[in-house]
Amino acid sequence: MIIGAIELGGSKIVCAIGNEKGHISDRIHIPTETPDRTMPLIIKYFMNKNIEALGVGCFGPIDADKDSKTYGYITSTPKIAWRNYNIVKTLRDALKVPIGFDTDVNAAALGETTSGALTGCKIGIYITIGTGIGVGVCIGGKPMYGLMHPEAGHIILRRKKNDNYRGICPYHRDCFEGLASGPAIEDRWGKKPYELHNDYEVWQLEAEYIAQAIVNYILCYSPNRIVLGGGVMHQDQMFPIIRFNVKEYLNGYINMKEILDDIDTYIVPPALGDDSGIKGAVMLGVNAKAAD
Repeated sequence: MIIGAIELGGSKIVCAIGNEKGHISDRIHIPTETPDRTMPLIIKYFMNKNIEALGVGCFGPIDADKDSKTYGYITSTPKIAWRNYNIVKTLRDALKVPIGFDTDVNAAALGETTSGALTGCKIGIYITIGTGIGVGVCIGGKPMYGLMHPEAGHIILRRKKNDNYRGICPYHRDCFEGLASGPAIEDRWGKKPYELHNDYEVWQLEAEYIAQAIVNYILCYSPNRIVLGGGVMHQDQMFPIIRFNVKEYLNGYINMKEILDDIDTYIVPPALGDDSGIKGAVMLGVNAKAAD
């Protein structure tokens, strides 16, 4: 089975060819620009590849409800050029194949659930911290939906004392994404995250906000494991600080050995590395083909 896969991130897009076993045989990277510049490049890549289905993991918010009039749309994204854009129709009209459509972070959560760090979890959470912050929750091996997909990257956090940074989110300012995303780090400190690698103050504050968010997710979702991915989490010196802060915030309230004794294997990096999202997108395509 030849499956196309797209991971649309905030700053770059990965297009790939895979199969039902999750093997990736080819891929390209495209900058995330405006739809009129980006979509023709995506379509050109898949044209003549003989794909049988396509999986799309897309930055959000999106409308993934097939009964909705705006199914397949990117909705209230901060990326103005993509707001209210019907990406599924554009791809379907051009490629004529079944399409599986979900958020990029749900795709990553699905990838880790299928063959990574969340395998076997009744409830698993994938948090991506990069250009934006997103949270994918898989329950019983499937991404969770209710009114819509979770937008837990926009929960409101308690500010650290003396932190007067305004926040970068155009909707909420001091939500998780507004305070701790990659663009927030750059806006706050005047340098890109990778340029701040040795600045302890930067990562101490970042780990503080990430830990706050994780505590909220533990209390709300009760996950069996939490995966932290995305470009900001390439600063892996944060993992011990985050784990310590999570235990401090919980203060013994959650009396489970996974947190009290085994937190190093409870809050973890992605087992699939940077391939979580694209491998999850392949599985979205596999599922779309099966349902067709």
